[in-house]
Amino acid sequence: MRLIVAASLTAVALASASPALAADEPAAKAVAADAPAAPGAAEAPPKKDAADKPSAPAAVVATDKPIAPTPEARPALDDDEISFADRLVLDTGRHEFRPPSPDSLSFSLRGEYQLRYRAMNDLRLEAPVRHREAGTLGQNQYLYHWLRIGARFAYRDKLSLIAQIDVPRGFVVGDATQYVSAARDSFAEDTGRDNYADKRWYGVRPRYLYVEYNSPIGVFRLGQQGSHWGMGLLANDGDHPTLFGDYQRGTLTERILYATTPFGKGTPLNLVLAGDLVFQDATADLVEDHDKAFQGVAAVLYRTKRFEAGFYGVIRHQERTVHATGDLTPFDETLTVGVLDWAGKFNAPVPGTRALLYGQMEAALVLGSTSFLRNNYVRPTDPTAPRDPERIRTFGAAATLGVVGVAGRGKDQWGALVGEIEAGYASGDGDPNDGTTRRFTFDQNHRVGLILFNQVMGWKTARAATIAQDQEIVNRAAPGVQLLHSRGGVFGAEYINPRVIFRPRNFIDLKGGVVIAQTTADFVDPYHVGALGNLRNYDGGNPRKHDLGIELDFGADARIKIDQNATVQVGAEAGVLFPGHAFDDALGVSLPNQYLGNFKLGLQF
Repeated sequence: MRLIVAASLTAVALASASPALAADEPAAKAVAADAPAAPGAAEAPPKKDAADKPSAPAAVVATDKPIAPTPEARPALDDDEISFADRLVLDTGRHEFRPPSPDSLSFSLRGEYQLRYRAMNDLRLEAPVRHREAGTLGQNQYLYHWLRIGARFAYRDKLSLIAQIDVPRGFVVGDATQYVSAARDSFAEDTGRDNYADKRWYGVRPRYLYVEYNSPIGVFRLGQQGSHWGMGLLANDGDHPTLFGDYQRGTLTERILYATTPFGKGTPLNLVLAGDLVFQDATADLVEDHDKAFQGVAAVLYRTKRFEAGFYGVIRHQERTVHATGDLTPFDETLTVGVLDWAGKFNAPVPGTRALLYGQMEAALVLGSTSFLRNNYVRPTDPTAPRDPERIRTFGAAATLGVVGVAGRGKDQWGALVGEIEAGYASGDGDPNDGTTRRFTFDQNHRVGLILFNQVMGWKTARAATIAQDQEIVNRAAPGVQLLHSRGGVFGAEYINPRVIFRPRNFIDLKGGVVIAQTTADFVDPYHVGALGNLRNYDGGNPRKHDLGIELDFGADARIKIDQNATVQVGAEAGVLFPGHAFDDALGVSLPNQYLGNFKLGLQF
């Protein structure tokens, strides 16, 4: 039974998220902040406002900002002077590494412990062929936690060793899911994955271990690092908090990186070069799946106090060895893509007010080909016929525009009222059988709301990928179907997401948001096309209905400072999704309204 198309969405998972692919924003920031000049470059006078680094909403905060070369001391702000900072929009309560000592050894330890209780109504899913009773996800509540610890050993301000690890991290107690084992974090009783068992509270996930050298000619990094660029649509390190939802995993690479300011210290132009072996991202796992994914990265970043614009290009080649019917029939699958990604942000004072206008954007184009998929548009009745590689042509973009009213004076300023709107577009693939993959998938850590993309579409694609590999249906699953799962990222959709934050006090956030979305192509489930031979959506209904629905989100968060080095976090957030007709089943029955609550307790230290 043919499941060739079932893999078609895979290439997108490969092409879109595959860019673990991205240049390193933190490195660029490190260079921009205070990196040494290239040899022979003219040295520009140091900027007096260099401390007020331009930034944008929290989605673009550098992962390891604290480990960048230490900037000059910040000039004191006048009481009426306002300057943009990420914490005005999204205050995370995090504590940064202490600056390294300029003339001796130093050590700094930072981290967080987070506990989450999630409750939701059961989600209707496509039932497996021989398990018609399993027509839902089967999960209504669970408790989850993680402890993330980061450390920096520094020799003066020139040489540092940076480490970060999640231990423990995992599912504590609650309801198991059913028939979604294709998901990497499925919360199932038994997934068969050796390294990351889903129902395990004591999981260990190593993240960073690298050396950074602040040399006279630029910044060098070597080792396992996170990779983050722009708004995190493609490369997201999994360490950037968002207004709703939580971050997970992230893009991790074995990387050698060089970054510099070629026209001198303090000048706005920055260059970054890197070579990667991907440790783990949305489509590759060096340890678990033995994927060999190599990347070359080149990035250019121009940044001033109020404006930043950057471009990076990536070439990625990925290989894995699979078997046709047994150990004696191995063959290699390959993926080769190029990524063109533009990102930028700005901030500006609103004349006559104590308010700041800000914005950011990212747009990415992914082009390439892959044999991870087997297109079926050439002589489909002949299984021995040679097939051309699947073409990859995907595009995704997002932009945010907002305004923040500033309260407080001097160094105690805070964002009293924030209003912003995000719009996004991810190309879709309405014909998985035409030899071209068009579905673009955002990284799962670029959160848009609580329910629609992360919960509903994430689990529906996980169920489709799981039953597409069911040996009760096929003897050997089509290549790539294991990558159909969106992992909760936006895919094949366009949306608008207005959000608001009100802070009656500087440590209390009252927040709300709306997500309105529709698909950008026919909403086709590749499992239905490949295994059942019909064009249907993920519920077996009409794929030409594009309305995904309207989601309302709201919540409250508080940060209680214990001392200078510890902050307790408490909060709750909830959402309701009024599903659109894109989720109607074969009988035209709508998906019931979906509800989800997320209760949060944390400690930042």
